[in-house]
Amino acid sequence: MKNKTLIIPAILFFFILFILFYLLLIDRKPSELPSVLINKKVPVFKAESLLNDNIFISEKEFKNELTIVNFFATWCKPCLDEHVYLKKLSIGENLKIIGINYKDDPKKAIKWLKELGNPYYDVLVDYDARIGIDWGVYGLPETFIINSKGIIKYRLVGPITEKNYNMFKLKIIEINQ
Repeated sequence: MKNKTLIIPAILFFFILFILFYLLLIDRKPSELPSVLINKKVPVFKAESLLNDNIFISEKEFKNELTIVNFFATWCKPCLDEHVYLKKLSIGENLKIIGINYKDDPKKAIKWLKELGNPYYDVLVDYDARIGIDWGVYGLPETFIINSKGIIKYRLVGPITEKNYNMFKLKIIEINQ
């Protein structure tokens, strides 16, 4: 009788252990989280430009060319790490990269871009995260690829790194064709 009462808890223990090991071993890609905006038009918004007195109007800017939109902030360490790869993309590719400075101090952002270099065609200010909310951003950095028709085709959650740079570049080429 004593042996039978120990069998059920032992089976349950090994079943839970098996599930935990399975979850550790499967190839999960948290940077490729789905977005409800994929294959939809860019959200309509207006924003101040960080570096000039212009007002950015999304309906005018997201058409006729492939565009990358990158949400970043100076207080974000992964954003700093990714900056090198954004500069590499801006030099090596014929891309329009829009930066959206998310919940940040504009003076710090200007200084940051002067010191590190500016890979962006334009930098927009999102003081209160309203643009980020419209885009479904919940962490920084996040980068979107928009095709020449103004349709969001890809979302990368997290930084562009040495590990995923080539994959991201291939995604750009694939979307541009």
